Amino acid sequence: MSLTELRTYPDSDPNTPFARESRRSSCPGCVSKSDFEVSKAQTRKRTKRGTSSRLWEQAKPCWPHLLAIGILALLSAPFGLLLPVPLKLVVDNVLTHHPAPAILVRTLPAAWLHSNAGVLAIAIGILIVLGLLMQLQVLASWVLQTYTGERLVHDFRARLFWHVQRLRLSYYDSKGTSDVAYRIQHDAPAIQTVTIQGIVPFVTAFFTLVAVGWVTCKLDLQLALIALSISPALVLLSRASSRKIHDGWHQVKELDSSAMAVLNEALSAVRLVKAFGRERKEDERFKTRSRERMRGQMHLARAQALYHCLIALLITIGTAGALWVGARHVQSGQLSVGELLIVMAYMTQLYEPLRTMSDKVPEVQASLVSLERAFALLEEIPETLSAPNAQPIHAVNGRIQFEKVSFTYPNGRRVLDNLSFAIEPGARVGVLGPTGSGKSTLLMLLSRFYDPTAGRILLDGIDIREFRLRDLRDQFSIVPQDPVLFSTSIAENIAFSTPSISEETIVAAARAANADEFIRLLPNGYDTQVGDRGSCLSGGERQRIAIARAFLKNSPILILDEPTSAVDSRTEASVISALDQLLRGRTSFMIAHRLSTLESCDVLLHFIDGEVQVVRDDVKSYLRDVARAQGFSFEEPVARLRFPLGEMHCAAD
Repeated sequence: MSLTELRTYPDSDPNTPFARESRRSSCPGCVSKSDFEVSKAQTRKRTKRGTSSRLWEQAKPCWPHLLAIGILALLSAPFGLLLPVPLKLVVDNVLTHHPAPAILVRTLPAAWLHSNAGVLAIAIGILIVLGLLMQLQVLASWVLQTYTGERLVHDFRARLFWHVQRLRLSYYDSKGTSDVAYRIQHDAPAIQTVTIQGIVPFVTAFFTLVAVGWVTCKLDLQLALIALSISPALVLLSRASSRKIHDGWHQVKELDSSAMAVLNEALSAVRLVKAFGRERKEDERFKTRSRERMRGQMHLARAQALYHCLIALLITIGTAGALWVGARHVQSGQLSVGELLIVMAYMTQLYEPLRTMSDKVPEVQASLVSLERAFALLEEIPETLSAPNAQPIHAVNGRIQFEKVSFTYPNGRRVLDNLSFAIEPGARVGVLGPTGSGKSTLLMLLSRFYDPTAGRILLDGIDIREFRLRDLRDQFSIVPQDPVLFSTSIAENIAFSTPSISEETIVAAARAANADEFIRLLPNGYDTQVGDRGSCLSGGERQRIAIARAFLKNSPILILDEPTSAVDSRTEASVISALDQLLRGRTSFMIAHRLSTLESCDVLLHFIDGEVQVVRDDVKSYLRDVARAQGFSFEEPVARLRFPLGEMHCAAD
């Protein structure tokens, strides 16, 4: 297959897999409205919902597993109630010769109950069976909890990643990527902690408390009331501590994310850090953030330790009171020694769910804070929304018009002002101007990474906001100034836009970008792993891989942002020669500081301060005049261009 045969638009058909997927919500597998049809009002409405309702929505697909975990956990209550029974049999029926319990008399042969050895064997048998059943319950719970927890984390992370890829570029411009990565990787797993280790144990503890409390009341109502008398104090203590700990965890999480940002910055720019000898400085930055986080963590640890001490003290007081009353009841004949032992065993089981319920509320605060931070990502407004009646694109001619377009960044910096021009289909457009004049902004507006503050952009006479966003972006192939490669093979990087393409087509794209020769010299050829962000390749090699990737997409409109910035003059000439055939019949925009790169363009857009001089005749002569006026040679890269002539002004087409 040749490169010119690749011009297909698989997502134009509403029945294609992507078209069907685009009608799904931001959660893969949950059918809802289109990702791009969610209004701002709906998004703001979701922000008012509590964490509990959003948690239920996220965990709902796993409710059968959570129910099974709860049922298995509830089995611990009857097992716990039966566990003291063998001890009671030994004390009351073997050591002190009390009559056997009625249930044993009705269900077991009388010969087994007439001897101490028989009763002892029964007690041991019950203990062994209970132990076996309890271990089976623990094993089943462990496996089910592990599977359910990991599935919850996987689904939540996938939903977050699906959503953050659709956030506006302005979000990343202001927030960066480190905090987003921290929330997905470190905050999202909190859903497992809250559900599996928080809610399920809390609910199980409640039912266990009811069951054990009822049995204890049947044995001795006064002892049960004494044991439960500390419950109000536990509830008040739990609520007070949870509020304080919750606020503290918010601060710790922010500090943790800040330390991770420093770490990511230093490691991603490790060559620069080494070149300037800034290792010690970056080390101090990281240590400073980490120490702040450590101080916050220690403050929380002290608060939690104090809380646990108070819980233990209250339970000890309740146990002491129950023991005193129980001993008096044995002395008065209201209870036997065996009954006292079983009541005290039940008291221990009664306090265990109380302790669990009291402990879980403050302990889960760290995970609740993490969940709030993760859910906050889902409340961020996605990138530019498509209109409800957005049009599909099957093919475009490539005529582009800017009509009084202005653009201001969220920080207030205005880079384009009342910009108007028209580009005919198949034209080669050179874009020239100093850094910050609006060249890259122009190209981002074309592909709708941003929308104009005022005015409109037309593609074949239709406002680009009326097209489906995915279809619109399929019309563009982009080669950025700083090429981004993924840590996979060279072949996979070239075929990024069309993963199922044939090897022959990948090789054809590489040849067109003059990359085939150096690729074949690598140890594994096209299967060579490029390393993190292409670190195993030189700048020029990365640039040519990015160019080959754009060739392979074969879209009708090409955007080239300094495509030859990282190659030498000889390689540049061969790349431009290869581009010549590919660009024929396609509308293309090329940003370059090296004026010779733009000499084959049909139209030149000369930017400065948001204004543009449109040059259509004798572009090469104009470029030479620019070079002469600024004192540069024609082949030399121009870093800071100014308008060469005082009369240049914004010209509408």
